[in-house]
Amino acid sequence: MIFAVFSASIVVVFVSEPPSFDRTYVIALLFYWLFSSLYSHLRVIDKTKNNIPVDYGINYSLSFSLFAGPFGLFIFEALFRLTEHIAKKYLKTAEPDEWLHTLYNIGSFVTFNSLAFALYNLLGPLFQSIPFIGFWLLLFLLVIVVSFLTDCCLIIIFYITGDIQTQREALDFIKTRSWMDMGKTALTNGLLFLFLQEQRWDMLLSLFLLNYFVSRSFFSKSQSIQHKLERDHFEKMAYTDFLTGIHNRAYMDQTIAKLNGSGEWIGVVVADIDNFKTINDTYNHAVGDEVIRHFASTLKQFLKEGDFLFRSGGEEFTMFLRNRTFEESVRLVEEIREAVRHSTVLVDYMAAKRPIAYTSSFGLYFCQAEGTMSIEKAYIYADHLLLRSKESGKNKVSAQCGGVA
Repeated sequence: MIFAVFSASIVVVFVSEPPSFDRTYVIALLFYWLFSSLYSHLRVIDKTKNNIPVDYGINYSLSFSLFAGPFGLFIFEALFRLTEHIAKKYLKTAEPDEWLHTLYNIGSFVTFNSLAFALYNLLGPLFQSIPFIGFWLLLFLLVIVVSFLTDCCLIIIFYITGDIQTQREALDFIKTRSWMDMGKTALTNGLLFLFLQEQRWDMLLSLFLLNYFVSRSFFSKSQSIQHKLERDHFEKMAYTDFLTGIHNRAYMDQTIAKLNGSGEWIGVVVADIDNFKTINDTYNHAVGDEVIRHFASTLKQFLKEGDFLFRSGGEEFTMFLRNRTFEESVRLVEEIREAVRHSTVLVDYMAAKRPIAYTSSFGLYFCQAEGTMSIEKAYIYADHLLLRSKESGKNKVSAQCGGVA
């Protein structure tokens, strides 16, 4: 498909008239080559949900095609794309099949913008009869046609490579086109074409510089946002338990540091699953993981905004209950214990679905985080209370209201 598109561009070039290689063409070619090469590293590349790259940069091939025709455009595209290819090779950012990308870019931009050149000459007189906006409507129509044909060509290529497999995925890819972006492309290429016709090199240079600085600013902001998203993602990974999706022990330590000395009354709850080793030994660790996930989900359902839930050990979880009295905290933990006792986990075992029932034990220490009473100390007390629940028969809640030590 790539070679077919490139071959089509060669055919278009051979049947078209060569440009007049005069001073005007050479200056225009140098302007376009220089600034397109400068812009190449400022293009924002995003990916669709199918992991297909989408380029959000402005392309100037349409205006050069209208000015110099298909032959002149081919010279510009070949010069620009080869420069880009060499730069990527030098910077070691080239893809393994970069040469194919280069051939496709030359072929597709020359072929489809040559069609736009033909449509402009065909429809130009008709749109000229529309006062004030006829030229711009025609430019916008040409951008739509080129964008649609480019998308269709890419969809065929992605279908062949397996990146797009359904009609819905193809439509979603087309929907990545923005009407605002196409309008921006039409306006930019229209102005460039008018400046080329009038040989207003000062205005041409001004527009290129304006687009360069705007693109650079947008690229910098895009990079900053991307870096922030990556930092947030890695931070989330660092503070999230991979099995249950809730906060891990590292985040618990960070939260303790923030709450210490706050003067806030907090219910520190340590909970774990009764006879968890028996579950692992009777079934397997995959079933045990399902039980842990179910337990975490059950605990989470009872918490409100401001509370914290952490996986602090294998089958052990810790909760920080806030904005409650001691009696309210005890009542809540008893509700959780009952909810766990009456629930079952549907697991996959021996090629069948099997319900598993289990119970849990809790230790609750309620105190004020002030003075020498730290959350770390409250956690130790709550852990001792959990041990008391275990020793007294399991499936129990042991609670104590402390104070400022």
